[in-house]
Amino acid sequence: MKKILGYGLGLAVLASVFVTKANAEDPIAPWNQIAEEAVKAAGHPPASAYSMDVPLAYYNLSFTLSKRTGGITPPVQGRIFAYMGLALYESVVGGMPHNRSIASSLHGIGPLPENHGTKYWPLVASAAMAEVMRGLWGDATNVAAQNVADIDSLEQQIADSFNLQGSLARRSIDYGHAVGAAVYQTSRDDGEDRSYLTNFPVDYVPPVCDGCWVPTMPGQRALQPYWKDNMTTFVLTPGDCGMDGPPVFSTDPASDAYEEAYEIYNLRNNITPEQATIAGFWADGPGTINGPGHSLSTTSQILSLVGANLAQAAETYARVGLAVGDGVYAVWWSKYTYNWIRPITYINRYIDPNWTTLLVTPPFPEYTSAHSGQTAAALYTLIDRWGDIGYVDHTHDDDGYAPRTFASLTHSMVETALSRMYAGIHFRSAVFEGIDQGRCVATEAKALPWRK
Repeated sequence: MKKILGYGLGLAVLASVFVTKANAEDPIAPWNQIAEEAVKAAGHPPASAYSMDVPLAYYNLSFTLSKRTGGITPPVQGRIFAYMGLALYESVVGGMPHNRSIASSLHGIGPLPENHGTKYWPLVASAAMAEVMRGLWGDATNVAAQNVADIDSLEQQIADSFNLQGSLARRSIDYGHAVGAAVYQTSRDDGEDRSYLTNFPVDYVPPVCDGCWVPTMPGQRALQPYWKDNMTTFVLTPGDCGMDGPPVFSTDPASDAYEEAYEIYNLRNNITPEQATIAGFWADGPGTINGPGHSLSTTSQILSLVGANLAQAAETYARVGLAVGDGVYAVWWSKYTYNWIRPITYINRYIDPNWTTLLVTPPFPEYTSAHSGQTAAALYTLIDRWGDIGYVDHTHDDDGYAPRTFASLTHSMVETALSRMYAGIHFRSAVFEGIDQGRCVATEAKALPWRK
């Protein structure tokens, strides 16, 4: 049992007021019973006085929602996590004395409610996350009723666990709901509202050239080809962090394009069992937690590892969410600006017509790698905030994969990139320039005015 200590308050008060770490089998913590009088007696503690159990519970739920909700492709999921992190941070920033709202520094985010008066910050965070998630995961999704019911249930469990009555509870819940509702409302006009319904527009016609992407399976359509033109970015200006483009197309065996293709051809033909395991561990395809979900799972695991408090978790989830959201955007800008050919197409045309990939090639252009770009955006953000620490990745414990141990976040990031080469679905330039792209996005998100 871990006590979450405060900021100079007596330990006797803290033991009776602040939250206690959860039973690992419970989706939320069995928080101590806290009365409004006890909170007031503690001197209206800031968000840093409480544990991260509330946001952790909602992100854990979001991973379940990711697996069962139709249309949650990487751009769609990255967008959702950006708004979830923003709602969490903006709801509790009034309890973070050294931080400030970043809403006005983001593109397209309208005015958000301001905090006035005392709040119970874990209850505020719960209400804000529940409200924004009801919109993002409910609305017109194919399992809206089930998703909203699970979100409602979690919010009620958390509220009941606090046993907080009176005006403080009402103010906290009302304020959290107001922030969550405002964030969701501003999401409605970002150009990709209900984008889970529009993943494969039938009117898109891919450009034609020798080095251009073409569908890699019969009947395949391009995934979100208009994202780079329609989606309002959070931090980036369109074209920022877009990278310089893939190699010049050539079939000359001495060219960079041919050498990159032959490298993937040889890797697939001589793949080791460990490389195959790595490819599968990072596949994160349809029906799974997905790529951005894996990045947020890593975030949750790092925050748990370092024992982050609510304030630290709120800033970290927000920074990672915005980096992932704009990281996917930057990748999609590159994909549909350069429209580069996939390995299987190049290799089947110019090297070996019978060659196949280890994993199914996703339905969008090659350059840059979405896994590399959004993962790097997330992990460079975590490195900046918590250091290049090691961890054990338990993301796929329930999916048939053993946990993977990494000496550092950089180690994890590089393995993620290499996994796409082992799978046969990306060239070297796409994965390693994708890492550079993610670092660029993380730098832009870091530059927001987080501190006073």
